Amino acid sequence: MVNNFIAIFEKVEDWYIGYVEELPGANTQGKTLEEARENLKEAIELILESNRELTERDLIGKQVVKEAIGVNV
Repeated sequence: MVNNFIAIFEKVEDWYIGYVEELPGANTQGKTLEEARENLKEAIELILESNRELTERDLIGKQVVKEAIGVNV
């Protein structure tokens, strides 16, 4: 599954700072724009993976309905 997010990159002196509008906590830095972009992709993946694992742990023993939902923004 591919999700698209809005990445913001700011040039601050010799670094690029990157973050995601829709995902607080997903932020990074890099010496080049490409490095910052790759680091941000990794940060997004780690945050989503961690959130899924925490949710799965909280759902143990509960009766739930789990489904994908699409949203147009």
